[in-house]
Amino acid sequence: MPRRRLLTAAERASLLAFPATDDELIRHYAFSEPDLSVIRQRRGQHNRFGFAVQLCYLRYPGIALPTDAAPPASLLTLIGQQLDIEPDIWSQYAQRPETRREHLAELRAWLNLSPFSLVDYRRLIDPIADLAQQTDRGIVLAEALVEMLRQQRIILPPLDVLERVCSEALTRGTRLVYEALTESLTDHHRRAFEQLLAIRKERSSSVLVWLRQSPGPPRPKHILIHLERLQTVRDLDIPAGLEHAIHQNRLLKLAREGGQMTAQHLRDLEPTRRYATLVAIILDTRATLIDEIIDLHDRFIGSLFNKAKRKHAEQFQRSGKDINNKVRLYSRVGRALLDAKQAGSDPFAAIEAIMPWQAFSDSIAEAEKLAQSEDFDYLALIGSGFNSLRRYTPALLEALDMKAAPAARNLLAGIELLKDMNQRQARKVPDVAPTRFVRKRWESLVFTTGGIDRRFYELCVLSELKNALRSGDIWVQDSRQFKDFEDYLLPPTRFADQRAHQNLGLAVETDCDIYLESRLALLEHELATVERLAAADALPEAGITSAGRLKITPLDNAVPDSVDALMQQVYSRLPRLKITELLLEVDDWTGFTQHFKHLKSTAIASDRQLLLTTILADAINLGLSKMAESCPGTTYAKLTWLQAWHIRDETYSAGLAELVNAQFRQPFAVYWGEGTTSSSDGQNFKAGGRGQFAGHVNLKYGQEPGVQFYTHISDQYAPFHTKVINATVRDATHVLDGLLYHESDLRIEEHYTDTAGFTDHVFALMQLLGYRFAPRIRDLADRRLYIHGDAKQYPTLAGMIGGRVNVKHIRTHWDEILRLAASIKQGTVTASLMLRKLGSYPRQNGLAVALRELGRIERTLFALDWMQNVELRRRVQVGLNKGEAKNALARAVFLNRLGEIRDRSYENQRYRASGLNLVVSAIILWNTVYIERAVEALRESGQEIDDTLLSHLSPLGWEHINLTGDYIWQQDKRVERGRFRPLRTPREA
Repeated sequence: MPRRRLLTAAERASLLAFPATDDELIRHYAFSEPDLSVIRQRRGQHNRFGFAVQLCYLRYPGIALPTDAAPPASLLTLIGQQLDIEPDIWSQYAQRPETRREHLAELRAWLNLSPFSLVDYRRLIDPIADLAQQTDRGIVLAEALVEMLRQQRIILPPLDVLERVCSEALTRGTRLVYEALTESLTDHHRRAFEQLLAIRKERSSSVLVWLRQSPGPPRPKHILIHLERLQTVRDLDIPAGLEHAIHQNRLLKLAREGGQMTAQHLRDLEPTRRYATLVAIILDTRATLIDEIIDLHDRFIGSLFNKAKRKHAEQFQRSGKDINNKVRLYSRVGRALLDAKQAGSDPFAAIEAIMPWQAFSDSIAEAEKLAQSEDFDYLALIGSGFNSLRRYTPALLEALDMKAAPAARNLLAGIELLKDMNQRQARKVPDVAPTRFVRKRWESLVFTTGGIDRRFYELCVLSELKNALRSGDIWVQDSRQFKDFEDYLLPPTRFADQRAHQNLGLAVETDCDIYLESRLALLEHELATVERLAAADALPEAGITSAGRLKITPLDNAVPDSVDALMQQVYSRLPRLKITELLLEVDDWTGFTQHFKHLKSTAIASDRQLLLTTILADAINLGLSKMAESCPGTTYAKLTWLQAWHIRDETYSAGLAELVNAQFRQPFAVYWGEGTTSSSDGQNFKAGGRGQFAGHVNLKYGQEPGVQFYTHISDQYAPFHTKVINATVRDATHVLDGLLYHESDLRIEEHYTDTAGFTDHVFALMQLLGYRFAPRIRDLADRRLYIHGDAKQYPTLAGMIGGRVNVKHIRTHWDEILRLAASIKQGTVTASLMLRKLGSYPRQNGLAVALRELGRIERTLFALDWMQNVELRRRVQVGLNKGEAKNALARAVFLNRLGEIRDRSYENQRYRASGLNLVVSAIILWNTVYIERAVEALRESGQEIDDTLLSHLSPLGWEHINLTGDYIWQQDKRVERGRFRPLRTPREA
């Protein structure tokens, strides 16, 4: 059986590839005077030229000149220019093999290089095996090996030899990973693991399958089931700290592999690998269960609050008519009393003139019943949900191992008190119970004349716990999403070392004094400029009203009227085709399906059509079972197997990056932008069927639960990142994720969002990480400017100034700010997780406040630029319009099941979003290619087209694409031969 390739053909080609750009060629192959001196010692121009070529090969990529070498033309040209020799002389070099060998020997001695030997082979396996314990990606191992050989001045061997070294090192590294996870296991652990794989009759599946089931809707019985699962995992008593025994990348990969295997498949593995895989699965399952339990509790207690709010509003609404009648009655009574006083008449007679005294007395009693207390609040109605909470909260508090920051230690003490009361079955809360966490809203409910109310004390504790978990004031052992805030950041020693070597990767000056001096000087300059313009009423398309409010003139339509006609002409020429044909054609251009590699073997999917069918099932929201019925020759089992082993977040990301890069390279895409700006926006999809339990209600989109796909789109219309987010979470939390974690070649410099996409924290981090942030702020007139200095300097802007920047806070916490930004940049924690924690109530720690102050500087600078720069406003408007237009195409593609998300699991929802985004990207790329051909055809027909109109064309049309029907994978014969589809003629259109 042939040995499995560790590297793909593309990776093998890239590993020892020659430089592609002129700058890289010059950097590697510009000859110094010593180089030229040695080269000129050869006799004959052809020998000098060949000697120089060998010198270049040895220098980079570091290999000996192969006997059948065909050096790149760019390399030969550069050498010829430096030696003043025509490159075509290369064919005359080394007609005698001895000459080449002699030159190679001389160059080895002169460059102090040594050949690769068997000793090197054996010696290098161990260091590469160490790296293999962190990653099993063959290209990463091979690149590290190549770099190691170059540093040790060893001539690189053939690719097959490099691959064999890496393959053996990977085998050894994988074995070390298995041993690290299993060496502390006892026979008790191994017997317990075997029981996980046994089929239980009462569940008709293995315990392991039961442990990994999705949690269901946020209800007490489902929370209890999940708590039971967590307890089952805890009963395995896995040795403490085992999750840190190997690198997290390998642990996650091993858990994913095992998660796709059946119990029978796991039983068939050799013991060490089987137990190591089960350890990885259990550790991953434990973290997932804890996070899902906390999320279920969060959502359930949130639903109780929402019910109380609705009930409160309904009660108020029901009594509204009676309250109105009483107000009108007492208005008449009041008027009668005023008239009686003015006339000096009897006030009691005045009242009786309106209504009998007894009726007036009765109305007072009725008004007292209708009147609300001074602390008019819905919290009093929350108590009705106490019994539902009590079904699971004792087990919940007992199951979570919580720790607290100083700000929440009193709350943690309250939690410990409740746990103790639950164990003792005590009902009365002691008078000395911790209560400093009880906020004013709760005081009248918690503290009563008879002592502390048990119901509302526990409700208050659980409500505050929900907030503290979100902010990070309380963290949970073994959780993934609710860890200690410190655990998310770079270790202090590593941060200090990187800062000392200026290797944090941030886009700003790391010296606090220098940074603040620069930004505050710019702030004062911009404030003075805007003050001068505003005083002279010279702000472009804007002004300050007499009331001190900013008024900005709406932008006019910058799209020429003639664009619509050109758009119709162009799209009328585009060929009609099925979505299946489009995907096949785009894959022929880009090979994006090659990135959907097998989770275990990294092999490319053997059946391309089956892979595309699986992707399309996600994209059009049809699902695998219905897709199997709609695609002849396909079965549900085949699609399920392929999805399990080839469809993952990382394969979708890599495939999407291939399409985005192809769009980036399209000449026509330059009319729309240079790939340096982007926008992001959320698109809401209703959660229907079982998916409603995984959705969240955002009143902005109505009363029904929904899911949001949050997508980043470049100025060239390429949607380069997407993720599923909670419909109730503000967009700003996720803005940075798309900019930092996409895998395409785009280099975004400026980013646009709508009003919901910004906070002061986002402004600060955007600046630190090197992005120009430009949100469209609809209520900019109500946003305050922050200054550094005397507000009297800016009398015209006085109505917009909200205060001074607290520079002291920034200075005090500067190191923490840098550490947070560097941690996000280097990927130790996601930006969205940190922004969610920093912005969560009630945490107002020093870092959050300092970052807010830094953001106020940047937000003020942006607002001042917005007032002065009409072009900036227009750029933002155009960028956001592209994203909104893309949403219409996405909605058209996502057509099945009424466009509703009906997948309960978050994983399947992510696959829906990723599949949709990938297919939308393929449509945009296909449209771009054929729009360019259509424009060329129109010009060839004699029509004059103004180039300025081309920037207003859009590749987001879909009328020519058949998105429905049976999905048959047949390609046009002309396309199969590498040609394009014929455009439609005017008569066909």
